[in-house]
Parts: sequence; C-alpha cells; structure tokens
Amino acid sequence: MNNEKMVKALNDQVNKELFSAYFYLAMQSYFSLLNLDGFSNFFRVQVQEERDHALGFFNYINKIGGKLTFAEIQKPRSEFSGPQEVFELTLAHEQTVTQSIYSLMDIAREVRDHTTEIFVQWFITEQAEEEENVSRVLNKLKLIKGDGAGLFMIDNELAQRVYVPAVIPG
Repeated sequence: MNNEKMVKALNDQVNKELFSAYFYLAMQSYFSLLNLDGFSNFFRVQVQEERDHALGFFNYINKIGGKLTFAEIQKPRSEFSGPQEVFELTLAHEQTVTQSIYSLMDIAREVRDHTTEIFVQWFITEQAEEEENVSRVLNKLKLIKGDGAGLFMIDNELAQRVYVPAVIPG
C-alpha cells in the first residue's frame, strides 16, 4: 500500500536515521580525540547501525513504490563535557527516535497499512535494544563517578563491541 501520509513519515525517518549516524559520528570523533578507543568503537558501530536503518527505510520506500525525498541533515553537536554527558545525550536521542518509530506505527495503523506495521515492528524491537545498551553504559558511568580506573575498564569493555550488519525485513 502506498499511502502519501505513510510515505512522507517514512521519508522523515530516513532523515532522522541519517542524522543519528551523523550525531554518533561526532561522538566517535570526540572519543577518538580523547584516546578512548573503546568508546570510539561503540559509536563507530552506532554509526554503521544507523546507516543500516536509513538504508532499510530507503529500501522499503522503494519496495512500496514510494518516492524518496531528501531533506537537510541537521548539524550535530560536537562538544561534550565528558563520557557521562555523551551517554545522557545518546539515551535522550534514542528515546526520541523510539517515539518517532512509535509514530510510524500509529500512522500505519491509522491508514490500515498492515505491511508497514510488520516492517516497523522490527524497528520497535531494535529501539528497545538500543535504549537498553545505552542505559547499561550510562549506569556504569554513573557508578564510577569519573574514576579513571573505572573509565578504563568501561573503555576496554566497549572495545569488544562488533558491528553486525542488520537484517531488516521488508
């Protein structure tokens, strides 16, 4: 089903996903400059995942016969006070993205686009995982209260994160 309102909302989500990749690229750069390679790796993986999400929406728009429209990508913030602030901003951003995905589901239901409901469900599950991953790191950062040894341990843990290409249905 190719509903104009649905296609517009899907296009808006492509832009949001590309902004997310851009936002996380700024964070990756920030941590690289601090020589916190594990934190940088965490955000490198985030960049790749957000790019996958944008492409997933792009492919789905094409599949349903919609037209991709392009909008400017907002400039992300690139200065931060420390790792905890970065993860607080990341969690807030992921929560905003989650609300946007919920809105897609609401629109799909409103226009009775069951195929898009199925497609969007994958992203709802993905967002729950994203928020959980970020919350775990943020909670650890709060626990260590800026302690260098604790930060080093978290950095080593985040260095182990590996990018696994998403298999997005649709």
